Amino acid sequence: MAMNRWKPSGVITITTDFGHKGPFAAVMTGVIISRFPAARVIDLAHDIPAHWPPEAGFWLSRSFSFFPPGSVHVAIVDPGVGTEREILLAMREGHIFMAPDNGLLGPVLEDAESIYKLDHGALARIGAQAPSLTFHGRDIFAPIAAELAAGRIDITDVGIETSEWTPGWIEDPVATNGRVSGVVVTVDAFGNLISNIDVSLVDDFVNPVVHIAGHDIAMKPTYGRVKPGEYLGLINSFGVVEIARSEESAAAGLGCERGAPVVIRDGSTR
Repeated sequence: MAMNRWKPSGVITITTDFGHKGPFAAVMTGVIISRFPAARVIDLAHDIPAHWPPEAGFWLSRSFSFFPPGSVHVAIVDPGVGTEREILLAMREGHIFMAPDNGLLGPVLEDAESIYKLDHGALARIGAQAPSLTFHGRDIFAPIAAELAAGRIDITDVGIETSEWTPGWIEDPVATNGRVSGVVVTVDAFGNLISNIDVSLVDDFVNPVVHIAGHDIAMKPTYGRVKPGEYLGLINSFGVVEIARSEESAAAGLGCERGAPVVIRDGSTR
């Protein structure tokens, strides 16, 4: 089997909308370590909103670089499980990504070096059982991830190269002179509204002001730069614009959730 490009680290990350009620995520880990006991399995996130692939893709694209090259990243938010939808595998910067072809991998595929759809005949070749219709995470994703992470197979052994895939659900931010438009991708546990606007799009702004839900909110370096209860915009630790409310929930206070439009203007150009 071809393994000339793939140098596995033994790390597998898992991102799902399974939540923590029930054994689903743990069973995936069980399948992986049964095949590859030395695997280091990392739960990236299991609290993705049900049936909302864009959030999984957002966190995956912003997180994978913190793991060693040679990691396998499995992401499952899959309302189409059991249907004819494809499963994609992609190689980017020495990492392999595997997810349903439903737009989840949109942010990753933009800069991927190679993209494949799963060859379902590969399951028999690695000795995997016939998959159920409702738990592909256990029956397809976990066994293949284990074999890739163990270095026993390469992405070309289980994939058929393709140039067709489902694009991401959320459009990229639009930047014009002194103005950037994006959306809220997710709301974290503190009620912070996390957008898809990268720091690079507002780096040149002298006086950036965030407009959301009818409010104009000044950008600050960090949460403690405003009084409790006040709103602020900031660049968060993942390099995107976030709208927060000091010691309170910005989402509750502004009545916003994922999908809410966000506009950032350079106040110095007004």
